Amino acid sequence: MILNLLRAFWGVFFIFWTAFNTALVDVVGSEQQIPLSVVKLWASAFGGEIKSIAAKYSGSQLLQKKYKEYEKDVSIEEIDGLQLVKKLAKSMEEMFHKKSEAVRRLVEAAEDAHLKHEFDADLQYEYFNAVLINERDEEGNFLELGKEFILVPNDHFNNLPVNVSLSDVQVPTNMYNKDPAIVNGVFWSESLNKVFVDNFDRDPSLIWQYFGSAKGFFRQYPGIKWEPDENGVIAFDCRNRKWYIQAATSPKDVVILVDVSGSMKGLRLTIAKQTVSSILDTLGDDDFFNIIAYNEELHYVEPCLNGTLVQADRANKEHFREHLNKLFAKGIGMLDIALNEAFNILSDFNHTGQGSICSQAIMLITDGAVDTYDTIFAKYNWPDRKVRMFTYLIGREAAFADNLKWMACANKGFFTQISTLADVQENVMEYLHVLSRPKVIDQEHDVVWTEAYIDSTVSLHEKLADDQGLVLMTTVAMPVFSKQNETRSKGILLGVVGTDVPVKELLKAIPKYKLGIHGYAFAITNNGYILTHPELRPLYEEGKKRRKPNYSSVDLSEVEWEDRDDVLRNAMVNRKTGKFSMEVKKTVDKGKRVLVMTNDYYYTDIRGTPFSLGVALSRGHGKYFFRGNVTIEEGLHDLEHPDVSLADEWSYCNTDVHPEHHQMAQLEAIKLYLTGKEPLLQCDKELVQEVLFDAVVSAPIEAYWTSLALNKSENSDKGVEVAFLGTRTGLSRINLFVGPEQLTNRDFLTAEDKENIFNADHFPLWYRRAAEQIPGSFVYSIPFSTETANKSNVVTASTAIQLLDDRKSPVVAAVGIQMKLEFFQRKFWTASRQAINCYLIDNNGFILVAEDYRQTGNFFGEIEGAVMNKLLTMGSFKRITLYDYQAMCRTNKESSDSAHSLLDVSIVNIMNLTPKAQRLKQTLEPCDTEYPAFVSERTIKETTGNIACDDCFKSFVIQQIPSSNLFMVVVDNECNCESLLNYCEHNESLKCERLKSQKIRRRPETCHGFHPEENARECGGVLGLSAKPTLVLLPLLLAVFSR
Repeated sequence: MILNLLRAFWGVFFIFWTAFNTALVDVVGSEQQIPLSVVKLWASAFGGEIKSIAAKYSGSQLLQKKYKEYEKDVSIEEIDGLQLVKKLAKSMEEMFHKKSEAVRRLVEAAEDAHLKHEFDADLQYEYFNAVLINERDEEGNFLELGKEFILVPNDHFNNLPVNVSLSDVQVPTNMYNKDPAIVNGVFWSESLNKVFVDNFDRDPSLIWQYFGSAKGFFRQYPGIKWEPDENGVIAFDCRNRKWYIQAATSPKDVVILVDVSGSMKGLRLTIAKQTVSSILDTLGDDDFFNIIAYNEELHYVEPCLNGTLVQADRANKEHFREHLNKLFAKGIGMLDIALNEAFNILSDFNHTGQGSICSQAIMLITDGAVDTYDTIFAKYNWPDRKVRMFTYLIGREAAFADNLKWMACANKGFFTQISTLADVQENVMEYLHVLSRPKVIDQEHDVVWTEAYIDSTVSLHEKLADDQGLVLMTTVAMPVFSKQNETRSKGILLGVVGTDVPVKELLKAIPKYKLGIHGYAFAITNNGYILTHPELRPLYEEGKKRRKPNYSSVDLSEVEWEDRDDVLRNAMVNRKTGKFSMEVKKTVDKGKRVLVMTNDYYYTDIRGTPFSLGVALSRGHGKYFFRGNVTIEEGLHDLEHPDVSLADEWSYCNTDVHPEHHQMAQLEAIKLYLTGKEPLLQCDKELVQEVLFDAVVSAPIEAYWTSLALNKSENSDKGVEVAFLGTRTGLSRINLFVGPEQLTNRDFLTAEDKENIFNADHFPLWYRRAAEQIPGSFVYSIPFSTETANKSNVVTASTAIQLLDDRKSPVVAAVGIQMKLEFFQRKFWTASRQAINCYLIDNNGFILVAEDYRQTGNFFGEIEGAVMNKLLTMGSFKRITLYDYQAMCRTNKESSDSAHSLLDVSIVNIMNLTPKAQRLKQTLEPCDTEYPAFVSERTIKETTGNIACDDCFKSFVIQQIPSSNLFMVVVDNECNCESLLNYCEHNESLKCERLKSQKIRRRPETCHGFHPEENARECGGVLGLSAKPTLVLLPLLLAVFSR
């Protein structure tokens, strides 16, 4: 029968094509249009042919019929977004609380152990050094501090070799392993081992637990071996980590003054720059800063930020680091001018209410001061001394050390001398001890949570072994204080304890099936930065996955950029509960296609954390959910089919609680749960019930596909290779019509092709696109390759299955096929052409068929720019402007400014986002890009037109292919009409405005800036330094007056 149908089709086609050519010959070169009627008939015939193939091999009509049979037995519910987000927030609150309680137990154990310990300067203690464990000397003996330490690969820890019975200790390379302070700290902190193990027993979902000591060592559980880099160095210092800094200190506003007078030339300026860089390392997202260089004049390191402070996020700190290299020494140092400016900035910024509204400090980096400048301090800072003064003497000479120490001591700060680059790190850290004193004296164990970051406590090459790539996580941390009475006024911080929470663990609490095809959940921090969001892209690929420099400070407004007034962002930052709606433009298929829809956003806060949670539901089918009902016996029977699979990243059953379940696949877990063979398994009963329903309803399609595959007269040329199905519960079925070795695209529907499978963030691309098509029609596309050539040899066709025939009906499933491109094109046409170009394009303007095969997959506007411009003018297509604030752009290494500019991407470039190799040495830098996407207007089915060129008229016809997202375009090729798409030029100097912009943020709920019992006389010193009596007396008097 199919053979007769094809013969009839080609017979009709030949008649129309002959008539078309005859008519066309008469109009070439004139202003008349190409015959629309002929094109329309051909499009109709091709549309019927290709839909017949897609429907037949996908089994779409059978599946639609099966769901219809159950229509009377199902109930449809409208999703209550507000209740859903509150329920999710409560679930996350409970999960976060368990983590913080584990940390609290570590704090209590650490403080008790230290209270019972007496410092012994001669203590000898052999501990497990994380670098030296299991290392032997040439004679085969274990190295000192490197005893045998049993390591076993553990799947819960990324299959890394670990010891789940013991922790071990990492000491920074620049510190002495046997320093008495370190040995004593390691000794008393051994008591944490028991608590580490107990915590892990109570909550098997815990991963790394650790204690970062104020002395610099890092105790980590489970124990793991650390490997130095190629230079034999481990640069990791726990005191530089954000979780340590946030837990140890309160938010702060900081002005850094750098002496660039002539005496600072050479090594001194190098040390000064490194000191500034180390100070920047200790600043976090709740801090604000600026850097001013001074000689006889003031020089803001970033002139754009004259007279203000900027948030200390990673992007801003890196920006300032780049500008440090432009400093050079000359002239005379006028410190009085710099101090006046610093105090004025801090005062003015404090009055704006934008900063930390907590601690304030001035960091002075110089090789000397000729005066104590007490008149300036008396004017701005005494007697309250609200601004602390930290002074860093650069160089070996101590001629002006007295003055610098006096300034620090008189202003509740700290003085230190830095003689070499090796001294920088430890000396900079001293100021953290001072700022932590009020919190320690208050004995306030504030729980802090970090923004999302990528774990790097073990070497990156080991983390890359994870099939998910580098692990994005947040850390919960608490400070550990000395409780010994004699140290109370000194406010001694012992360190910080913490544990990591992978972001993917948060995603497990989110029922993706309740959010619909385009729905998603997301969370942000008190600063508006993303904790989790499907549009967050922390990595980029340049041979291997690398972290973007500013990946941890991507603002919600940079992914939900349609909210120009930050209504959604600000409400969430302010911990409100509510709803917000807006039209959004969601990019798919590697950013080259766009779906325009209206989203309803529901949001609330997660109590006990600085985070807020949001849920986005798309209007229409995305707001509805249905429940089916079948018996467990029926469902289990149909789950046994070999072609059934479930979404790996969805949480049908919790397999993390008990170690024996860790390796269990979700499908296997469901079967064991339903049969009662694993009573300890915890499963989502509602989701499991709906999986059973979908398994039963979709089961007949397996026999249908099998019958097609066994009928050798069908698909004899093996043009259709794969049929596939997916349901709203993450259930998938796949059928191969050819052998696996004959597949043209072997990655399709595998873990390597993440866009086309169910994952924690989204439904498959073919499912999402089909859901936005008119019911009953197919969406066709050529998958975009990640390769530069961007060529693909397959065409994917898919269609959505709806329960009811209206917009409120949930989309219950999607089915489709993948066929060879050559097969698809052969179904188009092969007859000779006369004076025309014929194209088949999709609803986003990409070419599926062209006379020149090399044009396949390209954007139509690249080939026929004049015609595309005309289609835009006539309204057949519309241009949508998109923004990417997480892009990576190539820039010359010598010129980094362009990396931060808003770039306009031409239509030629945006259709191939893979950077092209160039002769100049370039690097990838973060950038903001604006680029266009194109969408057809659904109401316009056909259009004809003429374009006036230099000496001729170019005529064209565009006709929609019925029941598809495709258009046939016939263009007169005898008239040469060169034209590129118009695109706007944009100002590339928006960097300054971005730096100045201060978005609404919520400060941490606690502040410990000062304490009346604080011992401000602990203010540093230098070997051999003897302060003048008058200089010592004044700060003591001030200390009395200030209490």
